[in-house]
Amino acid sequence: MTTIAGSRAWIIGASSGIGAALADEMHRRGAQVAISARRADALAQVSAGRMLEVPLDIADMQAVVDAARAVRAAMGELDIVVIAAGYWKRMEAAGFDVEEFQRHIDANVMGMAHCIAAVLPEMSARGSGSIVGISSVAGYRGMPGSQGYGASKAAQLNLLESLRCGMHGTGVHIQTVAPGFVETPMTATNTFPMPFLVSAERAATAIADGIEHETPEIVFPLPMAIAMKTARLVPQRWWPRLFGNRAA
Repeated sequence: MTTIAGSRAWIIGASSGIGAALADEMHRRGAQVAISARRADALAQVSAGRMLEVPLDIADMQAVVDAARAVRAAMGELDIVVIAAGYWKRMEAAGFDVEEFQRHIDANVMGMAHCIAAVLPEMSARGSGSIVGISSVAGYRGMPGSQGYGASKAAQLNLLESLRCGMHGTGVHIQTVAPGFVETPMTATNTFPMPFLVSAERAATAIADGIEHETPEIVFPLPMAIAMKTARLVPQRWWPRLFGNRAA
């Protein structure tokens, strides 16, 4: 079991949405919390003077390294690091935009890699700590409009699973969070149905519970978890037919 109370936690991507709600939840459970994101003004609103605020851009490796150094200098060795930053924009299949695809990779894949590289060696050296990466059930199967987002989330799922295997038995826990639809500023622009939509606060509770129980893969809500896990079993020949004739 990981105890949040009394732990030192750094939440990256905490200016809004899941990250902000999780920062509140972990502070409520007694953690000493540091928060990071690009927007310093948004961090100040989330913190309300309760948390260490360290602005950064996760696409910039040196900025992440510097931020990790600043957080450790202020708080000491980190017990829990949550990587919640993410980027989403719908893409059209017929007019595939490689620059938009690159933005997804830079933010979601390389951004997560930068954060892991900044904290994992220190955790590994002392043999303790938890790294929690927030991915998405969108990484389980390819879906229309999700060429960039889904591919980046699939990469995150594989990255975290590979690290979990590699760090097994070392005392360092690698946890994957794969939410369904969560009510956040990122999903507020969606014009399509979002089944089983949950609030950011409910998501934060599920994630915090999973951290404390050291759950390897935290997937919620349950109906979406079942649906997307089952979707993996649909044969490749049949999967595209479920979406009809779509250009996205």
